[in-house]
Amino acid sequence: MATVPDTLPIRVHSRRGGNMIHPVSLESPPSAASAAAESPNSVVYREVKHFKKWFPWLIPLFVVANTVMFIITMSVNNCPKNSTSCVARFLGRLSFQPFKENPLLGPSSSALEKMGALDVGKVVHQHEGWRLITCMWLHGGVFHLLANMLSLLVIGIRLEQEFGFVRIGLLYLISGLGGSVLSALFIQSNISVGASGALFGLLGGMLSELITNWTIYANKVAALLTLVVIIAINLAVGILPHVDNFAHIGGFLSGFLLGFVFLIRPQFGWVNQRYAPAGYSSASSTPKFKAYQCVLWVLSLILLIVGFTVGLVLLLRGEDLNDHCSWCHYLSCVPTSRWSCNTQPISCQAEQLGSQYTLTCSNSSKSKTYSLLNPTATQIQGLCAQLCR
Repeated sequence: MATVPDTLPIRVHSRRGGNMIHPVSLESPPSAASAAAESPNSVVYREVKHFKKWFPWLIPLFVVANTVMFIITMSVNNCPKNSTSCVARFLGRLSFQPFKENPLLGPSSSALEKMGALDVGKVVHQHEGWRLITCMWLHGGVFHLLANMLSLLVIGIRLEQEFGFVRIGLLYLISGLGGSVLSALFIQSNISVGASGALFGLLGGMLSELITNWTIYANKVAALLTLVVIIAINLAVGILPHVDNFAHIGGFLSGFLLGFVFLIRPQFGWVNQRYAPAGYSSASSTPKFKAYQCVLWVLSLILLIVGFTVGLVLLLRGEDLNDHCSWCHYLSCVPTSRWSCNTQPISCQAEQLGSQYTLTCSNSSKSKTYSLLNPTATQIQGLCAQLCR
């Protein structure tokens, strides 16, 4: 008489890339008679629910949404109408601000502010909390947009294929919010835009997913080292001027904790039991998750709730965490002989004599006279930005 094995075989799914092992279950035979007639080697495998391959559509949709928002922002910016000089003027109202004002090939800061850039003063004093979300859909220029969207496609599509659009969509959005909150608590003199916080959340989620699902990786140490190096390099870039590294750090920490909550996978032994065909039995019962996975899940959820609650309360009270941490500003910018970390807002004093406007930069005392006919406030602000940079 044939004996019934205690466990089902685990097979590496041939369609999957990378170094992750994916279980497949045995199809149950339709009847005992047909099962007896089957050859011992004629086993039919099917993909199990908990390790299915998802079709990625949400991440590409995010890329399209960010691109559309950038085009709308450039249309609102309308450089030919609001500035005396533009880059790529043949694009009409989609042309870019002068390089001296915006070297990223993009709109003016006033246009970004109109579209929902993160302005701490307006969040705190004018109750515009929605800016914590809208800022992550805006970008400072073409170069900024391309860098973020290429990274989003490379990182996000792989994660959505493995875990589905719901979990990765929530991971992306909540991480972006976490990046905005930490940025607002430390950088309060300038506006902030970009999807970098959400992107770093995906990187953080990849790291915690590797840790919590440690047993299903074949080359786990190599994968861990590679991921840590990538994260370290990206965070190191954040110490350059005009890069909001606090958004990166906030997004990464949020995504790292969310990964333990959203990206946890069951043990293979439990999968075997769950999808075992009729006639198969197991000598011992395997829990769905290991004890350390459950501990990390609970701790991460608690830290997320406490962190977001405390952060939002401090933000709405108008707290500036630089007042309580004298060295924290070095996490976002380290001054060197080659660049400065001065983040004071740009402002100018204007004197009018007929059609002649003399602008004097408040930060550097540089001045210049312009011949303007009924200039708008946006035009004067753009000229001020060019003069003071």
